[in-house]
Amino acid sequence: MGQFNKAQALYEVLLHQATNESGKTLIYDQLGQIKFNQGQYPEALRNYEESLAIYQKTLPSNHLNLANTHNNIGSVYHKMGDYPKALSSNEKAIVIRLQLLPSNHPDLAMSYNNIGSVYYSMGDYSKALFYYEKDLTIGQKSLSSNHPHLALSYMGISIVYNSIGDYLKALSSHEKALAIRQQSLPSNHSKLCSSYNNMGLVYEDMGNYSKAHSFYERAVQIAQQSLPVNHPDLQIYRKNLERINMRL
Repeated sequence: MGQFNKAQALYEVLLHQATNESGKTLIYDQLGQIKFNQGQYPEALRNYEESLAIYQKTLPSNHLNLANTHNNIGSVYHKMGDYPKALSSNEKAIVIRLQLLPSNHPDLAMSYNNIGSVYYSMGDYSKALFYYEKDLTIGQKSLSSNHPHLALSYMGISIVYNSIGDYLKALSSHEKALAIRQQSLPSNHSKLCSSYNNMGLVYEDMGNYSKAHSFYERAVQIAQQSLPVNHPDLQIYRKNLERINMRL
């Protein structure tokens, strides 16, 4: 976590020293990413909106930098639970990307994944699955078989199947996601936490509390190493572990 703080301090100095608008946008984007990774979503949003305001003054309305910033803002709104704003921002991003990128570009896959995630959070599972599958189709064509984004695609599909009660399909997709992440990420990477946590949720829903406990416990162990102590995701993993402890 010290690395995040050092990076933040450096970017704040650079922001103070920046003399042109284009230099400021890069710094605001980096500060937004740092705050997002720390779970400080209002601060992340503020930095991304500063960046967006400059881009809107200095770039064409369909520039890819605008799409990337709309994408980032959508991710923040999603984490904050403002799903209509999240959907609106992600739709602005994909409109630009569809105009400028080839149909199998990975950034389009990411946009479809983000839109699927918002629909999932809104409880519209059929639309969520539609967008997650579009995301996966592009990823399978354009990315290596162990690319981290494919893990994200499989995770999206798996959480939909879990929510509609198709636990075997959910587990199958989760296992594919976890295998990719274990191959492509360090053993203490925070994205492994979400894989272990989500597999725990499936096993809990299936009534297999001992396996659920094992996965929740692993999620908490890694999150304690890789996330700030007050990160919202760490709190979720701990609550899941506490809940399953009461069921054993």
